[in-house]
Amino acid sequence: MLNLEKFWKRLCSQNRAGKQAHAFIRRGVVGPKNAKLLFFYVIHPHKDIRGFADFVERVTGDAENLWKSLGHESLLNSYNEYKDFLQGRKKATFIRFRNLNEFPNPVTTKVLSKVVGIERMPQMGLYLTERMANQLMSAGGAEIGGI
Repeated sequence: MLNLEKFWKRLCSQNRAGKQAHAFIRRGVVGPKNAKLLFFYVIHPHKDIRGFADFVERVTGDAENLWKSLGHESLLNSYNEYKDFLQGRKKATFIRFRNLNEFPNPVTTKVLSKVVGIERMPQMGLYLTERMANQLMSAGGAEIGGI
């Protein structure tokens, strides 16, 4: 998941405060359908992977209905902030996840490039193999069994 640093910091702050369920919002009907883990790539200013979480599900549909049912899981502070974020779109996607973990050592773009074989992160993110995910986990100083 690509993220701005201000949103990453807000997400981490909510997580440290004990929030268990989180949702990342995307404009329109997009996002991963099937995954085990989500990696969080902070696009500006650092351009590195800062953490990971367990993927729960992707929920798509009417933006207003999604906010009513899942808005409390998002990192946005209000319905107005949500509407501004959606920029007039009527459909949205909530990517739900749990167990957010910050890497002790962020995974740099250089390491990501070696593991995944790309020079630049695609705007919509990318799927990784289990082997790639394990290499990123190791590079970030985290160990997780049975990905």
